[in-house]
Amino acid sequence: MDVELIEIRDFLASHHPFDLLPDEVLGQLPRRLSVRYFRRGTPCPPDDVDQSYLYIVRRGAIDLRDEHGELVGKLAEGDLFPWRCRPQDHSEPLFSCSAAEDTLAYLISCADLDRLREQHRAFSDHFEYRVAERLRNALHRIKEGSATGVGGMTVRVSDLLSHPLVAATPDTSIRDAARIMTEQRASSLILMEGERLAGMITDRDLRSRCIAAGLSYRTPVREIMTENLHTTEADSLGFQVLIAMTRLNVHHLPVLDDGQVVGVVSTSDLVRFQSANAVYLVGDIYKAQDLATLVQISTKVPELQVNLVTGGASADQVGQAVSAVTDAFTTRLLELAEAELGPPPVPYTWLAGGSQARREQSSHSDQDNALLIADQAGLEDDEYFAALAERVNEGLAACGYDHCPGDVMARNPKWRQPLHIWRRYFTDWIERPEPRALMLANVFFDLRPVQDPGGLFGELHQHVLEHSRANRIFIAYLAANALKHRPPLGFFRNFVLIRGGEHDHTLDLKYRGTVPVVDLARVHALSAGIPEINTIERLQAGGEVQALSHDGAANLIDALELIGTLRMRHQARQIRAGQKADNYLSPDELSSPERGHLKDAFALINTMQEALGQRHQAARFA
Repeated sequence: MDVELIEIRDFLASHHPFDLLPDEVLGQLPRRLSVRYFRRGTPCPPDDVDQSYLYIVRRGAIDLRDEHGELVGKLAEGDLFPWRCRPQDHSEPLFSCSAAEDTLAYLISCADLDRLREQHRAFSDHFEYRVAERLRNALHRIKEGSATGVGGMTVRVSDLLSHPLVAATPDTSIRDAARIMTEQRASSLILMEGERLAGMITDRDLRSRCIAAGLSYRTPVREIMTENLHTTEADSLGFQVLIAMTRLNVHHLPVLDDGQVVGVVSTSDLVRFQSANAVYLVGDIYKAQDLATLVQISTKVPELQVNLVTGGASADQVGQAVSAVTDAFTTRLLELAEAELGPPPVPYTWLAGGSQARREQSSHSDQDNALLIADQAGLEDDEYFAALAERVNEGLAACGYDHCPGDVMARNPKWRQPLHIWRRYFTDWIERPEPRALMLANVFFDLRPVQDPGGLFGELHQHVLEHSRANRIFIAYLAANALKHRPPLGFFRNFVLIRGGEHDHTLDLKYRGTVPVVDLARVHALSAGIPEINTIERLQAGGEVQALSHDGAANLIDALELIGTLRMRHQARQIRAGQKADNYLSPDELSSPERGHLKDAFALINTMQEALGQRHQAARFA
């Protein structure tokens, strides 16, 4: 074979999906290719040629623009024009393509492409979907391939119900309620007033509210029932029930179907799913009587992450569960601190920032937190709150949540302030977006209350949303700052790896992968006054209010989930191997299709970053 043909074969073999073809097929393919050169600024393919080819970019770059002329994508080395060899789909957006610089492309006739697809199914699958659809299907395959029989992530609540509905009225006596529960072997009893859900009692209620309280067994159960119940829907995922139970620290949830009560899901219904151990972890945390017990419980958090990943959980699901456990540690440490120090002199709010606030933590996250104190606090009250913050920050550190390297913690007096000072902080950051203010935005514009009995956070949050949305210069600076973390993808669609040092030949999946999406979502949310904090919820809300397109929001969510799931899976492997979990993934850990999908995700993020930069003229504020 000629040297030139060998070079073409090797090029194809190094790019997806051609790496899925057998060696003998790859050896024959270069002879069936043609070559085309496109001068910068010319349409690709040109109008004067037959377009019934698959085009493979060998060198150069091609811009893709929508019908409004907005840049929506960029093709570089190894990328394809996949839509030229299939029937026109009028539901797809129309793109115009032009060479962004002098470009060389290989051409495969559609007839040859069809033959390859007929003979090689894995190769053919690549052409069934657009990039966004490939990401969605890739994520599904990754989760499906990880699952080992742990169905709590995808099973519906209706499939978890182990008993038919057991119900009575609130006027039923405690004795009769206990008899019904015993006969039906139920650990809870739904109480109905006609068609209305009035309340519920559980085995625990019978013990603590009746027997321990010395109530007569003739007492109506309305005296001990729980009202204002949290509920879940029959078509909710088992994972959603897990998170609800974990956050609320409850073991039973009534299940509704079209507004009607159909049963109760309990932790015993979830016990056969390993993912349910988050519920039990939280239960153990709230029972802990001292820091030593909390530290012992905290050793199980990495195992929780491993179990979730093994069970096919996505990055969002892992983040929700781990963050709920962190919230429980925080709340219990606050309770223990108050038991030691006495009740607070004025109302306060414990605020989580960063990944905990967004409910996106993994099991090795550090701390980001602050204290919001009622304005009536005096200088003498800070002694109490300083002691409270010190106990909680040190307690979290003992439980494996390292101190924030930038000291963004409640023990730092700067981040332990009354409401009027916090309002002034945010006003200054928004009206004078200096570099430090933009750095702090990554933490403080993602705040969420973990404990807020006085309801202080609502006023502050509303202040932030109103002022940031109204200040277009701040949003432009924030957009420019969001473009500083770029995906590790070279101009010719090759991975840009870390060189040298401890993480040689790896990709940083956090700061070069998930953080760019988090930053994009924050800009879109603040520019539109969206109150959500979680990144996926911000993107979904942004798509609904047209802060970004529906497709753009969906694509970013899929990119975030794919990168995040690969990151969580990498960390789970490290934890199982007894190593410290990190964010540095070697491409060698990935299969060839996974490398291709990861490049797709990086390319989508890069495109959305460029669109954001153009929208807010971010280059002027960089």
